[in-house]
Amino acid sequence: MYTLFRLLPWRHLLAQQLPVLLAAWLVAETLYKFKSFTLECAAFLVTWFVFDAALQLVRRTFARPSPAPMPND
Repeated sequence: MYTLFRLLPWRHLLAQQLPVLLAAWLVAETLYKFKSFTLECAAFLVTWFVFDAALQLVRRTFARPSPAPMPND
């Protein structure tokens, strides 16, 4: 977690990770009732990971390809 905050700029964290984190939190709060903090925390982290991976896949799939660089003659 420390590395995540250290390596990524705040703008990136707020724009891309915060919505995914909140969605995972809502799912965990409403659906996960394991009566064990450890299991609920692990399920929340897995949910966050899966949501983030799915979002990144969608972004890559629908991203516009960057223009090819011009060859230097």
